[in-house]
Order: sequence, then structure tokens, then C-alpha cells
Amino acid sequence: MAQTGKRNFKQTGDVERVKEKSKGNPEKIVEQEIVLLSISKHFSGLEDPRVERTKRHLLMDIIGLTVCAVIGGCNSWVEVELFGKSKYKFLKKYLNLPNGIPSHDTIGRVFAALDPQTFERCFISWTRTLVDDIKNVIAIDGKSVCGSRQGILGKKAIHMVSAFSCAHRLVLGQIKTDEKSNEITAIPELLNVINIKGSIITIDAMGCQKAIAKQIVSGGGDYIFGLKGNQGNLHKEVQKIFDEAQTKEFRGYKYSFYETSEKAHGREEVRRYWTIEKRPIAADIAIFFGKEPWEGLQVIGMVESERKVGDKKSKERRYYISSMENNAEEFARAVRGHWRIENSLHWVLDVIFREDHSQVRVKNAAENFSIIRRIALNMIKNEKTFKGSINSRRLKAGWDNDYLVKILCS
Repeated sequence: MAQTGKRNFKQTGDVERVKEKSKGNPEKIVEQEIVLLSISKHFSGLEDPRVERTKRHLLMDIIGLTVCAVIGGCNSWVEVELFGKSKYKFLKKYLNLPNGIPSHDTIGRVFAALDPQTFERCFISWTRTLVDDIKNVIAIDGKSVCGSRQGILGKKAIHMVSAFSCAHRLVLGQIKTDEKSNEITAIPELLNVINIKGSIITIDAMGCQKAIAKQIVSGGGDYIFGLKGNQGNLHKEVQKIFDEAQTKEFRGYKYSFYETSEKAHGREEVRRYWTIEKRPIAADIAIFFGKEPWEGLQVIGMVESERKVGDKKSKERRYYISSMENNAEEFARAVRGHWRIENSLHWVLDVIFREDHSQVRVKNAAENFSIIRRIALNMIKNEKTFKGSINSRRLKAGWDNDYLVKILCS
């Protein structure tokens, strides 16, 4: 992964050339060169923030070591150093390490100084190689990294807005904001750097903005925006339309309906989905248009969830606007898919990667370590041969060098 030395990966070319070298023995592809390609090719554009005289350890070595360590279960700079020293002989096959394993202080200083915007662009470039066709549901939502808060210095926790491919369960990109309220400004930036053509973009009420709707439609995608009471008239009007439609049993409305039911662990849940086409009710929803219309608006939607746990029953209704066609089953698939960003990303980062407990917070370190976690998570999920949980895969990668290589080459 070095920029100099006998394993200078910039001279390798691409995976095809690497495989060409091993045609005589297809069972033994030159693994280290493939591993180096997977990271170096997309992250070599990073500018080393250190002055020349302090570069005892190569930047690509530090990034490669950290990615391997986080895949293998490490959650801090101290653990990354310990991982490196414990697996020095193994890592030496893939990294240059001219002066051994860097200390945790060195690793921390490098990531604190590294430009996170450039690092993020490299991450997005690399992610695109994992997913050839991302025409599916892309959920966009934010998450605060609670451990990055520095109360004494008056610094709030950083807030990361992520784009998540629900079908592939991979992070496509992320943007940092200073607080949750700034998601409105971060979402357009994120949409600019990911490919949304042909995809359905789902966003909660925070991102329900006419400018964002226009950006998605202009980019060749569709949108589903959640509505909440804090949006005033829009939420009230949609709710009113559905109340009246149900009273009339949807007579006179162009609508679509879909229902699912689940029973598990003593809980029963029925979900009902409706979409109503905007054309027959254009007069009722004139408020949607006003001076500036909602770009591409086709339907309004409602989800009704009835839950029964033991003797307790509850009912909840949620409302949406969308540019999709009037198809409740497709609407249901997209709305249900949106929650995967909570279960498959935010929960995993909190519980498995211990993100909210991380004390990494100096300068750019919290944001850059957040990117490292998402790189590791994408690599782990992209390896399909072992069917264990994310936690089990991290443990196995930490114990089993061959499995770690398999993840790196996936």
C-alpha cells in the first residue's frame, strides 16, 4: 500500500493484470496485490497532512492497518495499535511498514489532520465499485455520534447524514453536519455525490422540502417523503383527505391498497398501505402547489399499523407524499425498506462498532473514524461466504487471517 518500495501498488495496474500473473495457478491469486488495489486505487488521492520529516509511517499503511483492525473488531486507536503489533507478520505481507507498526498517538494524529471531505470522496468512489447497479430504495437519514461531544469546549456531537442502499445494505455516502437541524442543507450535498438515477429516495419529515424533491426528480429518481405534524398544513391536509376517503370507502378516488401481517415472538402486527393519485383530488390538495409546486408529485400515501402484544393493542398512522406511481405494494416495499437504515446501519454502528461510546474526537478524527467504520461495515457485508452476524464476522476476521483477506478481497 506504499507509495515507494518493492510492493509499490501503483505499478500493479488492476485486478485483471493481477489475475493474469496467476493464470498458471488459479487457486493462488496474488492476494496481497488485490488487497492493496482495493484500498490504494481509490484512496491514493488523499494528501498526507504531515510535514515530510515526520513521515516515518506511510499514509496508506496507516489507513490499511486501521481498516483491517476495525474489520477485526477494534474500536479505538489503542486497539488498532495492539492489533497491528499482534498481527505484524501477517500485515507485513500486505503493507510496507518500513518502521514497524505506528503508535496509537501517531494514528490518532494522522486521522485528526486528514481532510475528511477528500476522504469521503474517496470512500464514495470506492463504494461505487461494490455496487454496479443501485437502482433500488436509497434511504437517507442522520445519526449523531454521541461520543464526539466536547462539552467543556462547547462542541456538540457531530451529526452524520448517510445514504444507505436498502437492497445491498451498503453505505453509499455520508455528509457531516454540526447538528440535526442542518440535515436540510446536508441532504442536497449528499444527493449530489451519489448516483440516484432510477432509484427511490426515502427521507423522513426533516428532508421534506420542495427543493429536495426537485433535485431528486431532476436526477432521474423518485422520492417518498414522510410527513409529521410540524409541517403544519401539509400534514393536516393529507390526513384530512384520507379521513374523508375512508369515510366514503374510497369511492371516487383512484387508489391502491396493500396489506401485510406478521406474527412473531408473541406479537401480531398488521400493516395496511394506501396510495391515492393526486389527479382526482387536485382541488383538495391545492395547498401542495401554491406558488411553487411539488416537483413530480403523483400520490399521497398512508400506512396504518395495528399491533397486538399480549392483551395490549395499539394503532398508528403515518402519512407520505411521493412521486411514485399509484402502486401500494411498491410504496409498501419502499417505506419498509427505509427502516433498514436504522436496523442495518445505525443500530450496527452503535451496538457492534460502539460508535456512540467512542472517545475519538480531536479535530477531524471523529468524522474520519466514522468513515473508516462504514468502509469496514461495507467490506464485511460484501463478503457472502460466511453467514454469521456482523459481530461474528468481525470476531472471525480478528482471529482468522484467511477470512480477513477474504473480506478485503470481496
